[in-house]
Amino acid sequence: MIKYKAMNSLKSPRFSGIKTFMRMQHVVTTDDIDFAVVGIPFDTGASNRVGCRMGPASIREMSGLAAKPYNPELEVGVFDYCSGVDYGDLGSVPGYIEESFDLITEGMAPLFAKGVIPVAMGGDHSVTLPELRACHKVHGPVALIHFDSHYDTIPEYFGKPYNHGTPFYHAAKEGLVDTSKSIQVGIREGLYGEEDTQNSKGLGYGLLKAVECHQMSAEEIVERIKQRVGNAKAFLTFDIDFLDPSYAPGTGTPVIGGFTTAKTLEIIRGLKELNIVGYDMVEVAPQFDVGNITSIAAAGLMLEFISHIAYKKKHNISF
Repeated sequence: MIKYKAMNSLKSPRFSGIKTFMRMQHVVTTDDIDFAVVGIPFDTGASNRVGCRMGPASIREMSGLAAKPYNPELEVGVFDYCSGVDYGDLGSVPGYIEESFDLITEGMAPLFAKGVIPVAMGGDHSVTLPELRACHKVHGPVALIHFDSHYDTIPEYFGKPYNHGTPFYHAAKEGLVDTSKSIQVGIREGLYGEEDTQNSKGLGYGLLKAVECHQMSAEEIVERIKQRVGNAKAFLTFDIDFLDPSYAPGTGTPVIGGFTTAKTLEIIRGLKELNIVGYDMVEVAPQFDVGNITSIAAAGLMLEFISHIAYKKKHNISF
């Protein structure tokens, strides 16, 4: 029996009610659930335009429009197979990054400990580091599947270790990820110097740059990711600036030459059989958005993440 599910929008209008993700019940529990949507409204790690602390609220609001419970491409109804809740937001201390990291790790830990798959919403990309710290306590080093226009592997900014450009340097150095099974996809940022091209390579990450991806089909990209990750436990992190700014203008550090939502959906759907133990969506900054299209894209992609969980249950895929 599915205990927690979304409200039926054929009986209650989608514009009504408290704004939870996909109009699910807001319950802070780890019992009787397969997944939990979690907000992490923190952006002190942003180096330029701030505002993605408002991302979770905007994604929740747009999810009533963008996220319906039946996925026709994967042929699965989320709540036919899964129980899930909107877990609410984790705590943070605005302006204090290390204290906030501690709160985020503390808040995520009970989910991983109970085998619940978190589907988190940032916040800037620095929040993935404390998420991975919580994940590591249960799963050990995981493969990282990282969609982004930026490497996020610079050792420090302004003489300080933590920033939204540094999380995957520290994740590797702390042993939170197995870089030999990890891959960064869609990278296309301008760099401060030639040495920045070596940061990820030196840490052992696999790389699929945007310029390569644009010459490949979605199926070919999926195959490269699957070859790298294999059957390893994985954490999927998605920076919304993976999408081209024409599809996702509402972000702090947009980079031209990105991806369409259509191709991105094909890629994400192709990962449905991987052993993904946690997801996040980061860097949605609604004050820079146009017509809410960035938040709509984020909500739609998060539904695909959740659909992975239901798909594996439907087809009895276990690891």
